Amino acid sequence: MNVRQIVHIDMDAFYASVEQRDNPELRGKPVVVAWLGSRSVVCAASYEARKFGVRSAMPAVTAERLCPSAIFVPPDFSRYRAVSHAVRDIFALHTDLIEPLSLDEAYLDVTQTKSGLISGFEVATSIRSQIREVLNLTASAGIAPNKFLAKIASDWRKPDGLFEIRADDIESFLAPLPVGKLPGVGKVTEERLLHLGHKTVGDIRAIGLSVLEANFGSHGRRLFELARGIDESPVVPDRPTQSISAEDTFSSDMPLVETEATVTRLAERVWNSATQESRIGRTVVLKLKTSDFNIATRSHTPVSPPSSYEEFFEIVMWLFRRVDLDPSTRYRLVGVGLSNFSDPEAFPIQPNLFQ
Repeated sequence: MNVRQIVHIDMDAFYASVEQRDNPELRGKPVVVAWLGSRSVVCAASYEARKFGVRSAMPAVTAERLCPSAIFVPPDFSRYRAVSHAVRDIFALHTDLIEPLSLDEAYLDVTQTKSGLISGFEVATSIRSQIREVLNLTASAGIAPNKFLAKIASDWRKPDGLFEIRADDIESFLAPLPVGKLPGVGKVTEERLLHLGHKTVGDIRAIGLSVLEANFGSHGRRLFELARGIDESPVVPDRPTQSISAEDTFSSDMPLVETEATVTRLAERVWNSATQESRIGRTVVLKLKTSDFNIATRSHTPVSPPSSYEEFFEIVMWLFRRVDLDPSTRYRLVGVGLSNFSDPEAFPIQPNLFQ
């Protein structure tokens, strides 16, 4: 049986790179793709802007403070979507097993190819060359026997990089990596692992499965497998999006009124992600976790889905104002989501969001 060949392609600073490509005056300059305002977050930053510490999902006002010379460009998602489709046309020359993650990245299973190339390395090299020649953009690529390793590899030599993790090199590659490199290891899990004295993936590999499951429940088995480079998840073409969400856990519990700024940032992050989808989300969700770990959700499904960020944010804040818990309640987490995705033609046109 052939070892799987999975390629992860990640476009470099995609939105900002498209803006620099299409406007020569922006080339070589710190470009930040964002609506400029107190409620806005960064959609993308050019590598010139990243040198100042500007990152995606950062509040725009923070980006402006870090990089006073930054040139702010409002996002044009219809243009980015058109370029993304052109990138996927290039992918399709090599394989039909394409799993888009967003407008700027995708997994490809190239164990067997349409182009006649015999290795993942050759396919990734060809794709990167075609993206450069046809679209005048750059992409980074990772090649590995599975998805999670391919994604790590694509980030290894960014920007405009190529890196392969071969099957024989998996253990030696993973062992020195910090635990936070494993998928699903967020801040809370990372802190628990560090508290237990486990700093690297190699440390996790030395732990027995029963110990990991005792400390992390069902996620313990996933940690056990990932630390050994095991990931059997297939590349799934055209998986329809069901929901998009973002949440944030506070370092200390706080009253509801003090969470509004975070809710605002999360709302824009979710909306920016939703604009990358061909399908449309209809149900807006607000999630709250109290200091005693009780979870409360509020949701609204309008007759017609929100068609702009302003409409989406209006519903989020309407839900926020309808939270009827005790005013003294303090919160450790807030989240914003958009769900109930369907094809655009499934929705009637209605002017009233709150019917």
